[in-house]
Amino acid sequence: MINQSFDIAGELRVRRLGYGTGMLTGPGYWGPRLRPEQAVTVLRRAVERGVTLIDTADNYGPDIAEELVARALHPYPDHLVVATKGGVVRTGPNLWHTDGRPERLRAMCETSLRRLKADTIDLYQLHRIDPDVPLPDQLGTLADLRTEGKIRHIGLDTITVEELERALRITPIASVQNRFNLLDRESAAVLKACEEQGLAFLPWFPLGNGSLARAQVPEVARRHGASAGQVALAWLLHHSPVILPTPGTGSLAHLEENLDAAVLDLTPDDLATLNRLTA
Repeated sequence: MINQSFDIAGELRVRRLGYGTGMLTGPGYWGPRLRPEQAVTVLRRAVERGVTLIDTADNYGPDIAEELVARALHPYPDHLVVATKGGVVRTGPNLWHTDGRPERLRAMCETSLRRLKADTIDLYQLHRIDPDVPLPDQLGTLADLRTEGKIRHIGLDTITVEELERALRITPIASVQNRFNLLDRESAAVLKACEEQGLAFLPWFPLGNGSLARAQVPEVARRHGASAGQVALAWLLHHSPVILPTPGTGSLAHLEENLDAAVLDLTPDDLATLNRLTA
């Protein structure tokens, strides 16, 4: 059986299969997708089902996802870890602009605190490294916020191994969030580095954004009476003990399906078949 829990930074114990809030917003992560009461129901059901890691971002909406998290879950249970991100400015659907200037990162973090109604953000992730701002300035700002008690731990999103190594020379890092799934393993080297350092690895697009219609995936799914998406999530949980998938959905039925993947016990033959797949 796979280990169902992981200690982020050695202290924040979470169930490895969490919930991401991006799908609570509209196409291109812009505007609302659902009526607020529907989104609140999905978030609350996730926690009822045992989710202890909620992954969000200030620019999902923008603002909407964080506001929904607070509306649904505040005051937060002691065991719940809320992770959010800053460092990207949105000007429209699928329009993303990095902004890692120290004053902007500080403002983003403090605004997220207000939206989330939190005194401290458990895990604050730099959504993208800004190439126009020295990395020590960006991470130094987050380290200052951590010293002030506004951030508990720092994470990074969409980085290379070299960037992770540079970051670790500047300040402790608790997590990395890169694109990674059954059919997209371009970040395998980053995952290995996280394993070596004991860092949490939060794969985005854990379901491959709907690209699972390969003969071998449905074949494995049929053997278990499962869906292809459940197989993809179970593969991630089997693949590495540091992987913490946070699939998102606005559907209660899909939420239940995703969370049921945590108990899908893939066989060695299943894993060998799935490991041979490529994009």
